[in-house]
Amino acid sequence: MAKRKEDDKILDVNAAMQGSLVFSDPVNLRINGKFEGSLDTKGKLTVGQAAEIRADIVGENITIAGNIKGNIKATEAVKLLSTAQVIGNIEVPRISIEQGAIFNGKCRTAEARISLEELSDYLSVEEKKIIEWVEGGKIPVEKEGNRLLFDRREVESWVAHKP
Repeated sequence: MAKRKEDDKILDVNAAMQGSLVFSDPVNLRINGKFEGSLDTKGKLTVGQAAEIRADIVGENITIAGNIKGNIKATEAVKLLSTAQVIGNIEVPRISIEQGAIFNGKCRTAEARISLEELSDYLSVEEKKIIEWVEGGKIPVEKEGNRLLFDRREVESWVAHKP
């Protein structure tokens, strides 16, 4: 997996917007205004203290200081700062909530083991390529019946040390 240069792509939005925003390439996105709709981003998303968002959000690393009404799904981490107000469910491997933050919803931490399909989405790699890695003994895997399961931490370590 190639190292991302998301610091090169910064988008600071301080406006009222409505609709669907999808970022297929990593970007540092900061929202300081109003947004309504759906948001699918890669890289870092920061919701500023003045932001008011009514949207379902899918992302990687999300830091929230403002208001969100909607569900949040992150592949890496969510951080609620002390001024954050979130009404909705959160699904994420790691979460931190500062004192003073308001969170009204359910939080589900991601499973330690993920399926082939989830790993394909997580790595943005075709399932066929992952199966080649498995068959070549290049990636750590567990077999449960006919299912291939991957330990998220082992995969992250493998990715970090992959030449």
